[in-house]
Amino acid sequence: MVVDTISKKQVYEWLADVPDPEIPVLSILDLGIVRDVTIDDSVTVTLAPTYSGCPATEAIESSVHSALRKHGVGEILIERVLSPPWTTDWISEEGREKLLRYGIAPPTRSQDIACPQCTSLKTELVSEFGSTACKASWRCTDCLEPFEYFKCL
Repeated sequence: MVVDTISKKQVYEWLADVPDPEIPVLSILDLGIVRDVTIDDSVTVTLAPTYSGCPATEAIESSVHSALRKHGVGEILIERVLSPPWTTDWISEEGREKLLRYGIAPPTRSQDIACPQCTSLKTELVSEFGSTACKASWRCTDCLEPFEYFKCL
């Protein structure tokens, strides 16, 4: 596809279908790691990893390449930026709702973490370390269900 015929809006629509490899219910747009898209002689996607050592970063970059190639984009550049650092504030409202429906408590600045199963605030931290570095393990003392909480960063 000739780069001249591609719009920035189209690229964002294509990127909305690229899932986060660690939490596939979220797209990389939901997660807020796509910082910019520029189109000139190539399509450049600027990504801010959730943290500098995130093991999913290379997989995400590969998925971006694949998604754009699928739509005929030939020249693709990925620019990785660490400043400003990514924060959970960048997760979209839709992304927060998807996390909740998936059973992961979305990040909050509140000390009260609601159970994604029953919405009770009677919850307790089990471990600061969940299945990925971004999540902690919690459990609800009302419904007794374990759940993960997406930690604020």
